Amino acid sequence: MTQGRAIRRMVSLYDSIEDLIRENDRRCDTDNDDVTIDQDRLQMGYISLSSAIPWLNERASELDNEDYLHMLKKLRQGADSARGDDTSKLKSLVPDWINRESNPNPPVDREDKHHRGFVHDACGRLLCPTELDWQNPVVKAGIRDRADGYIVTEMSWPTFLYEKYTADQNNLEKGLFKSALLVQAFKAIFTSPSSAKDVDGDGDGANVIENNRRARKDISGKKVKTHVAQIIKMHKVTPRSIAYVACQLRFALSSVTSWRPIDGDFDYLQFWCNIVDFFERAPGRLAQRNVKQLLTWWTRCVF
Repeated sequence: MTQGRAIRRMVSLYDSIEDLIRENDRRCDTDNDDVTIDQDRLQMGYISLSSAIPWLNERASELDNEDYLHMLKKLRQGADSARGDDTSKLKSLVPDWINRESNPNPPVDREDKHHRGFVHDACGRLLCPTELDWQNPVVKAGIRDRADGYIVTEMSWPTFLYEKYTADQNNLEKGLFKSALLVQAFKAIFTSPSSAKDVDGDGDGANVIENNRRARKDISGKKVKTHVAQIIKMHKVTPRSIAYVACQLRFALSSVTSWRPIDGDFDYLQFWCNIVDFFERAPGRLAQRNVKQLLTWWTRCVF
């Protein structure tokens, strides 16, 4: 089912539909308010699922068990198919963006992923944790050798998430989730690969807002091809869609050739959870306001 294609992108990268429904049912059957962070994340996923596929509950109540399981299977197939399509799309697009932006020598190969990741200097710089200096030969060698003190895990924000690919060590939230590469990947997946060209390749995603304004003016009155966001009725950027694109982009930069939840010491599931929690579990009013402003910025960039 085409509706299933929104699930990995907007709802949950790894959780099953059954787990989301099961958590919602559990809450309906109990008055216990003592829940875990994982359970809260599942429940938020169920709310996102209901928004993405509003007919699901009604349809499920009309089906017998066999037809219900068949429906879930088709939705799951659509979800995983969309993830695979997005992975294939970014495999060739990301090298083009990096090569055009930084002109690395050698350039990032569009087809062969074995020479990406920390093996390639340009990819390694973007994958490097922000608390480490990729330009330091000792750091670079330590990461490549997976030496103590240089193990790259999902618990550090990678450089490719930051505006101008630079983090302020005194304020690690400054510029976070504002990189041009991340905006390009988002637009390539949810609007179109051509729309990703609106983002200047300097690590700064802010310019795309002005480019979007000009593009809307230029194409006014012209018929354009329906894109993914329109098909899945997505009108604003959400935390889970950002987390999804960040995982896809991280995979595209890596040397891993097939999708899997663990890449060496890096756990994609936990990475996705970390990003989702950054937005959905922002601690305090100030952090919540900053998150709201960031999501508004993203929506202006994309739509």
